Amino acid sequence: MRTATHSEAAGVGADQVMMQAIVQDRYGADPERVLRLERVAKPAIGAGEVLVRVRAAGVDRGTWRLMAGIPYLMRVMGFGLRGPKTPVPGWDVAGTVEAVGADVTDLRPGQEVFGTCPAGSFAEYTHARASRLAPKPANLSFEQAAAVPVSATTALQALRDNAKVRPGQHVLIIGASGGVGSYAVQIAKAFGAEVTGVCSTAKMDLVLAMGADHVIDYTREDVTSGLHRYDVVMDIGGNRPLRHLRRALTPRGTLVITGENKDRWLGGIGRNMHALLLSPWVSQKLTAFIARQNRADLMVLTDLIESGAITPAIDRAYPLAQAPAAIQHLAEGRARGKVVITIWPGS
Repeated sequence: MRTATHSEAAGVGADQVMMQAIVQDRYGADPERVLRLERVAKPAIGAGEVLVRVRAAGVDRGTWRLMAGIPYLMRVMGFGLRGPKTPVPGWDVAGTVEAVGADVTDLRPGQEVFGTCPAGSFAEYTHARASRLAPKPANLSFEQAAAVPVSATTALQALRDNAKVRPGQHVLIIGASGGVGSYAVQIAKAFGAEVTGVCSTAKMDLVLAMGADHVIDYTREDVTSGLHRYDVVMDIGGNRPLRHLRRALTPRGTLVITGENKDRWLGGIGRNMHALLLSPWVSQKLTAFIARQNRADLMVLTDLIESGAITPAIDRAYPLAQAPAAIQHLAEGRARGKVVITIWPGS
């Protein structure tokens, strides 16, 4: 008996235009088991939406978490109890506008754009609200542009809005070699800070290349020993207790937590809530946040990119059919910077 494709199971008619996409219908931590390449219906768009011909898609830790359904709390928060409500993974996107909805006046067909698409970017076409897209930076390839939106926006909002980094401050970035971390190092430097990055031995050269003034190998030195103190600590690693992170702060320093920990039920929520509840009672500012994707910050990032202050660090690119391998590579912690997927190479 032939197994029905995702399109047939969803009731797609024979007259609909089809495309290739990576899809999943159940949660699982092994990308090779839960992700598959199929032909599905090309998406339609609403009045305020844009249809994008995807040229490249970014891969981040959130992609793996949504695929695995971990932490479990996210399943009851609207992402789907038994399987993801959105069958196509991927948030970061860079491509060309194929069509615009009736209410979209600031983007046009043929324009090169980048941004985020909750509908899923691991596909030949996707759709997104116009407010989540912006013109692609002129000096970036599609692969580079696809590596920017989620990770760079997170770093920008953490340092600008939560930490309020100022020139001359000493900033510690824990997890400096990953997607968010590689942007955080560059953005903190652009804000005039003295930056120390924390990473493994094999990735120290990357963090220095991103502009860090100092690099600490966490396998050899405890950055939370209190020997050195910083005005701002940005924790992307997610593995250190709050009391340890506070030891790395000056008496009136600011902690920004952006990384998830390994709690399979709550993720980083427990530690984040502890930080927010403790903050009013101590001299240090302890914060945790979730980044919000928007065009305004994409434009800020574009200015930083086109000025040369930020350069995406690309570890490697995979074709669409190898998306499971791309996610596995990232999940194993081997990536130096960002991992991307190329959808329409050379077109």
